Amino acid sequence: MSRNCSICGKGTVAGHSVPRKGLPKKKGGAGQHIGVKSKRLFKPNLVKVKALIEGRPKSVKICTRCLRTGKIVKA
Repeated sequence: MSRNCSICGKGTVAGHSVPRKGLPKKKGGAGQHIGVKSKRLFKPNLVKVKALIEGRPKSVKICTRCLRTGKIVKA
């Protein structure tokens, strides 16, 4: 099973980690220097839950947003 939500399909997204050095100008500094961006991954917050799917209990990975909004019925 991959790192995806079974309900909404939310998965891993690639992005950048941006290092910022120095005090910003609006806080009285000389301005921020942005360093070299390095790649990083944004992973979804998944939990394993026993849910009723088609009337039968099944173990699924879902994101916490789907769990909180009540998109599934726990077994």
